[in-house]
Amino acid sequence: MEITSFFIYCMIATFTPGPTNIVILSTVHHFGAKKAMKYSYGATIGFGLLLVISAVLNTMLITIIPKIIMVMQIIGSCYMFCLAYQIYRMDTSNPRVNQTATFMSGFLMQFLNPKVVLFTLTVIPSFIMPHYIAVPAVMISIIAITLIGFSAFITWILFGTIFKEFLQKHKKTVNVMMALSLAYAAIMIWM
Repeated sequence: MEITSFFIYCMIATFTPGPTNIVILSTVHHFGAKKAMKYSYGATIGFGLLLVISAVLNTMLITIIPKIIMVMQIIGSCYMFCLAYQIYRMDTSNPRVNQTATFMSGFLMQFLNPKVVLFTLTVIPSFIMPHYIAVPAVMISIIAITLIGFSAFITWILFGTIFKEFLQKHKKTVNVMMALSLAYAAIMIWM
């Protein structure tokens, strides 16, 4: 296995802005790192579960991928537009419990996030299965990829925490930028 290509692919797919990372940044901005960590734990578990599902079912999924991709594009785009609207409309002058930044919403977001679904459907069959088919080797790979994803989530939480004062000072602009970024990600699914 070309380990450099594998790590580059994992880093780009997990650290670049996407729906989960944008929601994490928005959650840190509005409700703090502790709330974002709960969301990140759920996102990490969902991410790892998707990797396991990909490894177990990859041969069967290859025959139905076009149908899965279309359904995930539709569901994922709609969900991402809803999240973008919620972020845009968010009023930080009236703090309340954010129901969209829970462990369960982080978990479920992974199954509705086309970026994550496509990544998990491609990384195992492309980089792992051609070289390692033994269950222990595949499981170690899944754990490593999940840890890379978790480190990406933590990086976004740290970024949001470090720049929280700046983000609070420019909250309306930040909300609009995050909402537009999420809407752009939803549109790019169809490009």
